[in-house]
Amino acid sequence: MSKINELIKELCPKGVEYKQLDVVCKINKGKQLNKERLLSNGRYPAVNGGIAPSGYWDEYNYDENMITISQGGASAGYVAYQLTKFWAGAHCYVVEKSDKNVVYKYLYHFLKSKQVDLQKSQVGAGIPSVSLKEIYGLKIPIPPLEVQKEIVEILDKFDELEAELEAELEAELEARKSQYEFWRGKLFEKENVKYMKISEFAKCCAGATPSTSHSEYWENGTIPWMSSGEVNNIEIYDTEKKITELGYNSSSTKMLPINTVVVALAGQGKTRGLVAITRKEVCTNQSLCGIVPDERVDNEYLFHYLQSRYKDLRRISSGDGTRGGLNLKMINDYKVPVPSIDEQKKIINVLNRFSRLVNSYTDGLPAEIELRRQQYEYYRNKLLSFEELVNE
Repeated sequence: MSKINELIKELCPKGVEYKQLDVVCKINKGKQLNKERLLSNGRYPAVNGGIAPSGYWDEYNYDENMITISQGGASAGYVAYQLTKFWAGAHCYVVEKSDKNVVYKYLYHFLKSKQVDLQKSQVGAGIPSVSLKEIYGLKIPIPPLEVQKEIVEILDKFDELEAELEAELEAELEARKSQYEFWRGKLFEKENVKYMKISEFAKCCAGATPSTSHSEYWENGTIPWMSSGEVNNIEIYDTEKKITELGYNSSSTKMLPINTVVVALAGQGKTRGLVAITRKEVCTNQSLCGIVPDERVDNEYLFHYLQSRYKDLRRISSGDGTRGGLNLKMINDYKVPVPSIDEQKKIINVLNRFSRLVNSYTDGLPAEIELRRQQYEYYRNKLLSFEELVNE
């Protein structure tokens, strides 16, 4: 029997008490620090609503070894453990322990195990957020301190090993991606190949967003509606949001057939210029352009080629480097090498094999990384599961 099982059998064989989080800890909200004031090389990270720091600052308002939870933004609900002094921004919750019977790092591991639930509880159509009420409403098992300390020791070691394994796999993935991009570039460097504007062999269209103020356009929707951020999924088998028939008819969005090539015209961060391919019929928002080629150009070939032109697509974007955007005219005028269909098929076969290895979440390296995470989450959740003590 393992040490943790022996401790549980000895110290809490009949279960443990569960407490609401508002009894166990106090959660504070950070202080606003305008983005324009942030530094690129300050002394302390500025932790706000994202997963990574939003910048740096020369002052801090919290010491190291603190739990933070993203309050607002796409990552709202994300739980982290800050190892250095930091500035907590207005979209950041900071967790302070108030119950002497709870080990602080145990509290972190519990909250991390609830991260997915917290992220699912996001509300708000504009900037999503997670409320304090939602966090305080969580119930945490409180085993004896000796058991908590043993769990922390196990999970900290798990964290360390998982990070090492992920780093190795990520390094391998980056190496494979570099190989893939090199050979992809070579395959498209063919002499005596005719170049055609996309408008000469394909139809392009942008989507639209039904009004978010009309709940009947969204609630219980069944029509897949793709947002610009979802191009990061590369192959679109489903969408996060669905709209109703009323919502579809209220806007100018259009259904795109299976294997439509989709280009992000705009989007946050590195999204603009990314390319995906649909594996089911979807409609999109106005920041995405769907491209449906005719019989002269294979959809998969066009997908791979435009993926290889990511930097060039961003270069031709209007505006400056951070706020630029592509438009339908730019996409229609973009030139693509068009070899014979047989030659296109050969290129597709080579690139699909590489692509599966570096991008697939079913049989490639990303799948292996995801499997490691799932294994870790399974054991963590098992360690944090206790029978609830019933008062007789």
